[in-house]
Amino acid sequence: MSKHAIPVTIKPHETGASQPGLLPAADLAAEVGRLKEQLSEERERTVRALADFKNYKRRQEIEGKKQADSGKREIILPLLDIVDDIERSLVRAEQEGGALAEGLNLIYRKVLALLESQDIRPIETQGNLFTPEFHEAVAVKKDRHLKPGTIVRELRKGYLWHGELLRPAQVSVSE
Repeated sequence: MSKHAIPVTIKPHETGASQPGLLPAADLAAEVGRLKEQLSEERERTVRALADFKNYKRRQEIEGKKQADSGKREIILPLLDIVDDIERSLVRAEQEGGALAEGLNLIYRKVLALLESQDIRPIETQGNLFTPEFHEAVAVKKDRHLKPGTIVRELRKGYLWHGELLRPAQVSVSE
């Protein structure tokens, strides 16, 4: 018997059927009803199994994306430290001028373009109010001209990745 065969029980000729081996109409109707119910149950199980599989597939895709993003994050964060080093070197090289400053500036623009292509954007800080979700206060400076909590100076750039915090900006805040 194949796995898709539906067992049918034929009762012996005891109920008064006109021909041997055939079911009376009432028994036949009951058997058809039972088979329809069984078919309906099988359909429900199949639909549930398909829904479970779709949910499983969606969860796997989400988990795969999370793992890929985690791997990217491990590469991006050290790259941001290198960007910080390039920025500091660029300030010094621009003071001296020449081809070194031009070369560093070219490298810096390429790295920024790479970051931007991955939807990594710097957090705007200068003159904004301190926000603990995006900023890390590492110094406080008294300035009576500024509202308390205003960012006075950015010490290290912070970045957003797909609109979410990648690295907080380190800032000096007015008191």
